[in-house]
Amino acid sequence: MVYRQKKYQEPNPDEVVGTVAELFAGVGGFRIGLSRSGWKTIYSNQWEPSTKIQHASDCYVFNFGEEGHSNVDISRVDSIPKTDLVVGGFPCQDYSVAKSLNASKGLQGKKGVLWWEIHRLVEKNKPKFVFLENVDRLLKSPSQQRGRDFAVMLSTLGSLGYVVEWRVVNAAEYGFPQRRIRVFIVATRTNLKSPISMNEADETVFKNGILARALPVEPSPFGLSRVDLTETPDVLSKKFGKGGEKSPFLNAGVYRAGIAFTVKTKSLEPLRKLTLGDVLQDDSTIPSEYWVSDSKIGEWEYLKGAKSIERIHKDSGTTYNYAEGKMAFPDLLTNPSRTILTGEGGSSPSRFKHIIQVGSKFRRLTPVELERLNGFPDNWTLKGKDGEIISDTKRAFFMGNALVVGIIERIGKVIADDLLNKK
Repeated sequence: MVYRQKKYQEPNPDEVVGTVAELFAGVGGFRIGLSRSGWKTIYSNQWEPSTKIQHASDCYVFNFGEEGHSNVDISRVDSIPKTDLVVGGFPCQDYSVAKSLNASKGLQGKKGVLWWEIHRLVEKNKPKFVFLENVDRLLKSPSQQRGRDFAVMLSTLGSLGYVVEWRVVNAAEYGFPQRRIRVFIVATRTNLKSPISMNEADETVFKNGILARALPVEPSPFGLSRVDLTETPDVLSKKFGKGGEKSPFLNAGVYRAGIAFTVKTKSLEPLRKLTLGDVLQDDSTIPSEYWVSDSKIGEWEYLKGAKSIERIHKDSGTTYNYAEGKMAFPDLLTNPSRTILTGEGGSSPSRFKHIIQVGSKFRRLTPVELERLNGFPDNWTLKGKDGEIISDTKRAFFMGNALVVGIIERIGKVIADDLLNKK
């Protein structure tokens, strides 16, 4: 199968279905996918607190321009433009509630916790839809109170007048060339004040919900489980998940007015499957530094192999065995790739970087191939806002933090349909 690159193109004014504010924008994966489904992004914010040079923001500006873009700490953003949709791939952090204030002031979370910045801006903006992405461990964090963070998130987003759907999605199960697993959360403003019923939840998760229409699943032989979230968020923060070994939140569900229903779902078999081999560049275009020398192959193979290593605990001094399972060596071109990680860049041998075999030679993946695995146009991350070249290591880091654009496009199209039906 030949890889066909999709170019980025903003929708024309007469083709715009709705407007978007993009938070935690990264290098623009949400914006690309939503543009392909008819949305116009009019505001974006990207700020990386741990680095002086704002590489991701610079890359965003090079590709989209500076209009409507903000490169400041989100806690300093007082408000955002009124839009139909607010989106963001926000970092997974502790969402616990610091204290409960009176009704006029609402809730406060711990200082610096980024969920509360989203909550604050959504409360001011009041968009018709909110569309978020995170790592799937969000559903079971923190380890001491499994599921507490997600419970607080559902409760506080619901209190702003939203019904909330979620789904853990492996992009490869919908035909994309990377096994990237993320949780997608879609919230829709509603006037309904009553808790959702099991029948309504079943219809939403399997048939008429936004995620069910965008990413169909098979009927489940298992019933939905009810999760009571009627306690106030500060009480949920203190008590939810205490004493439990597992989170009650499964890979799909829906929440409204204090009650969530959740179930484990299975995706439908895609008609068209892309693999790692489908996104490779021609060998003649690969820079020499991406080819692995024969002297380094043994180290790569060792790092990816199964091993048990005796180690000494630095505090107690006791010995223990550190074990690792075997990983594919080389990565199979006939399967979707493993998840791209932020440490994919650089030439040093690694257990977690991709290495492929071409004939009798081995090589790493190029930045363009990593971009293709996430559905970005070729060389999307090549330049910063002033045209400066971005290092390959940083480009790989971007793709380790990015999302699969095609998933965003599919969900964006269904949200667009619902928005048009509301107008």
